[in-house]
Amino acid sequence: MKVLVVGSGGREHALIWKLHQSDHVNKIYATPGNNGMEDLAELINIEAGDINKLADFAEEQKIDLTIVGPEEPLVAGIVNEFKDRHLRIFGPEKEAAMLEGSKVFAKRLLEKYDIPTAEYEVFTDPSTALKYLKDAEYPLVIKAEGPAQGQGAVICTGEPEAFRTVEKIMEDRIFGDAGERIVIENFLEGEEISVFALTDGETVLPFAEAVDYKAVFDGDEGPNTAGMGSYSPVHWLDEDLKEEIYEDIMYPTINALEEEGIHFQGVLYAVVIITASGPRVLEFNARFGDPETQAILPRLNNDLFELLNKTIDGRLAEVSIDMASLTVLTLVLASGGYPITHEEGFTITGLEEASHIDELIIFHAGTKKSGNSFITAGGRVLNLTVMEDGLMAAADLAYDLVDVVQFQDMHYRSDIGSDSLLAVDDDEIQIEENI
Repeated sequence: MKVLVVGSGGREHALIWKLHQSDHVNKIYATPGNNGMEDLAELINIEAGDINKLADFAEEQKIDLTIVGPEEPLVAGIVNEFKDRHLRIFGPEKEAAMLEGSKVFAKRLLEKYDIPTAEYEVFTDPSTALKYLKDAEYPLVIKAEGPAQGQGAVICTGEPEAFRTVEKIMEDRIFGDAGERIVIENFLEGEEISVFALTDGETVLPFAEAVDYKAVFDGDEGPNTAGMGSYSPVHWLDEDLKEEIYEDIMYPTINALEEEGIHFQGVLYAVVIITASGPRVLEFNARFGDPETQAILPRLNNDLFELLNKTIDGRLAEVSIDMASLTVLTLVLASGGYPITHEEGFTITGLEEASHIDELIIFHAGTKKSGNSFITAGGRVLNLTVMEDGLMAAADLAYDLVDVVQFQDMHYRSDIGSDSLLAVDDDEIQIEENI
């Protein structure tokens, strides 16, 4: 079978890595991909947003399955175009992808169907938003309406910061058209997790959970990024709490969409915060997360190709997910200055040495080949993904390997996995906070 993976980052590399293990798959294409994937996939120079060219390519090559990594093509309607041409593709249609594509749509759906989330207001005019902020309680969260590569939510601790954020999003348009409207919502305190479920529109199948680190600096300081690291499983998430998340959030959301005449088929990715009052939705996404996918797929014992096809065929009721019990931790190595600005073209050393470490997988994101070497070519450059029997061991190994793989101005968080490390004592699991 021939598979096409749309995208070019670490998430797409992880998807390709897992699909390559399937006995059903004998050819993988990546559009546009990156040079780090070339040993597993043939790179095709078509941008992820060029929907017609992607569909043309899938027709010409008789692609058996297309998987879309980033959100932009989904929101733009790539699934609709492929289905119109009778091409098999995994992901939600444009109408369902609005759950990620429009914060306003998502918040109003949650409100209408009493799905727990933060209280909010919507603004289309910056002056009205600024007036509201003068009497608001802080901290609060300001979000761009549309997709902003994971950087569109800003926690503001006071009025000056909130004013600047509104001006940047709505007037300076730092996120482009995604800033036409903003959502201002109450700040919720608690532990955040990423929850992933596969759904064929009827069956909602729990897939995996992970912890994601959005802020660029240790201690969740600095601006948000698309993600600086992740680990899975979430050891402190017990079955009762997981069931509550699904009963209060995941199942009702798919049912709400069906009530609205919208059929969601693909992966539903909810960012959930566990507050003192219970789980609350912070936002929804309509695709696999990055870097969570890099931390989840090495645990997956199922054939990913089969899982995605069962989703498309409406046969998820036949499936059970089999995840290994080991802990997988992904550490993002980024260019200095990311996510604001960064330089590129620095030589990456240590990749050959690191390739011989059994517990390590390196997923390439912002890299390209220059002669016989890889050089940096993006904000998030590499994902060091380690597999160990516990979170502490995984974190220790990941940070040991930082000394092996190097490039100029390399930046990474030094606290991935350290906020809720688990210690097992007398068969009881205890959470050690802020180690």
